[in-house]
This record gives sequence, C-alpha cells and structure tokens, in this order.
Amino acid sequence: MKKIKVGVIGTGSISAMHLNAYQKNEQVVLYGVCDLNEERAKAAAEKYGASKVYTDYRDLLADPEVEAVSICTWNNSHAEISIAAVEAGKHVLVEKPLCRTVEEALAVQRAVQESGKILQVGFVRRYDNNAALLRELVQDGEFGDIYYAKASSLRRLGNPGGWFADVERSGGGPLIDIGVHAIDLCWYLMGKPKPVSVSANTYRKLGNRSNIKHLSFYKAADFDAGLNTVEDMANALIRFQNGASLMVDVSFTLHNKKDEASIKLYGDKGGFEVDPEVLIVGEKNNTIINSVPQTDQPGFHFDSAFQNEIDHFIEAIMNGTQPLSPVEDGVEIMKILCGIYESAARGEEVKL
Repeated sequence: MKKIKVGVIGTGSISAMHLNAYQKNEQVVLYGVCDLNEERAKAAAEKYGASKVYTDYRDLLADPEVEAVSICTWNNSHAEISIAAVEAGKHVLVEKPLCRTVEEALAVQRAVQESGKILQVGFVRRYDNNAALLRELVQDGEFGDIYYAKASSLRRLGNPGGWFADVERSGGGPLIDIGVHAIDLCWYLMGKPKPVSVSANTYRKLGNRSNIKHLSFYKAADFDAGLNTVEDMANALIRFQNGASLMVDVSFTLHNKKDEASIKLYGDKGGFEVDPEVLIVGEKNNTIINSVPQTDQPGFHFDSAFQNEIDHFIEAIMNGTQPLSPVEDGVEIMKILCGIYESAARGEEVKL
C-alpha cells in the first residue's frame, strides 16, 4: 500500500501531537520537519524518525517528495504557509485558528479552491469519539431542533505568555486560542447554522499574572513577563440565521475559584452536555431522564482526538474526499472570531 510522505512545519509544543499521531499511522512516512530553530528541528526529527530537517518552510515545500504538511506555527504565518503549500501541490492540515483575519481566511480559501488540494483545519474537538457519537444522535433527531448552546472555557491562571500573549503573532488571546475550540464544537454540533450577528465584550484587567506565587502554569518557550497585548477574558452572544444562539465566555486569567470547562446544547426534544463529561437529557413516560452513554472515554481526550484527526486527514488524501473540517468552515469561524473582537471594540452588536 502506498504511503503518504508528510512534513511538519513548526516543532513547538502542539507539533508533538501531530508528530506522535503521524508516527502511529501505518500509511504515513514522516519525511521531514521544519523549524526556524535548527536544534529543535533536529531534536524532533531524531525523536520521531524524520529523515529531513529544514529551517525554511519554502525548502520543505519545494521538495517533490513531500505530499502533505501539518502547519504548527504561530497564527500570523498560517495563511502565508497554507497558501504556499497548496500552490506547491501539497495537502494541508493547519492548526486552528485558520489565520488571524477574515481577509486572510478568504485568501486561503481561494488558493485551496484553485489548487484542488485538501486543506483540513485543526478543529480537533470535532474528531473526539464523543463528539462523533453526539453528532450522530443530533443527525438522527434525538434532540430535535437545537436552538441554544452555552460554552465556557475559563482559566483562572493560564496565560502562557510569549507568542500567545503577543497580538501581532497570535491575533488575540483566550478567544482565538481556546475559545475557538468551544465555539467551533458548538457550531458543528448545532448543524453549522449561518452566523448573522455578534454582541461581545473583551477585557484586559489582570495581564499575565506573572506575579502570582505558589501556583504554576504552562509558559510558552518565549515567555516574557513584560509582554501582554491580548485580552484576559471575552464573552459573546452569537446569533444564527435559523434563530439559534450561542453564548460563550473564555479566559486566560480570571478571579475564579477554579478552572472551568463546560459545553451544553439544548433542543426542543432533549439536550446534552459535552464537557466535562457527556450527559444526555431527554424525556420518557412524561419524565425527565438524565442518561450517561457507556463509552471507553467519558470525557475529552487529546491523544485519541488528535490520532483521529491525523488518521482522517490521511484517509481524505488517499480517498480524495473532503475532510470533516474543510477550509470553508475555517472561514466561517474566523468571521465569528473577528466579529467578536469588532463588537467588543465598537461596544455594539455587529452584523456578520
């Protein structure tokens, strides 16, 4: 069986999830890795068995042996590298978010359509086994018309700093970094209704809280206590053309008792929770019933979801099929994210 030769661009922390999953896929040859930091690239190549090391992504894309790439770089380079990759004839899996602006997203979409290549956006929550189960139940009409969703992803101490805290490189803070997962998963499970307006707020009150003692938190490799140009917290009400709505709040840092993660969706026949564990609410014999599906993993697991995501990408390449999270969905999510930032800046609801 023919194997797909893959290159990974960017060998920072998130790349480990891609590299590990590619290594475990029997239909993949992990051909090359690329990073501006040559030592880091060499270390990744040695650990995961890649035969080629690059320090310029253009050199990797110019290699005719490479058939597909994962883009695991800073957000400000996603659009540039994605466009260059499909123009070079490579299939692309690009980490979320697709890019930083709607204009960039539309440029990527045009390049993908003109190239005929596959671009899969790394909305990894869609590839979780529980998300697949719930999506099937939604499509079977188990919950009826889903008209409201509510999602929270709140860290009380969790600004990674470094590029995450630099709006020029990241495009924003917790909204575009972790909020994108909650928003996309809700939108996907709601059936991807067309977003029409957003009313939102963002706050910059607490900074990166590098002064906090006795509690540790993840810090980016380029952490700088003096750099923070992103929001601490964001909240939004998103309205859809079909009348449904989504309320979301997300933070890097907040005076909260503990970290919180919850995703809940409500329909006219039933409802369900995704986080922290799957729970289904329905009615039987005029009685409200809470039920818990019996699965191997009651909550979200990054390892298996990333493996599913990578496996799906390779399968789409081999079969010539569209991925579960195509470029068009990346564009729609960018419209929502940018709409939230615009609404917060203007202090009023904006139309999308």
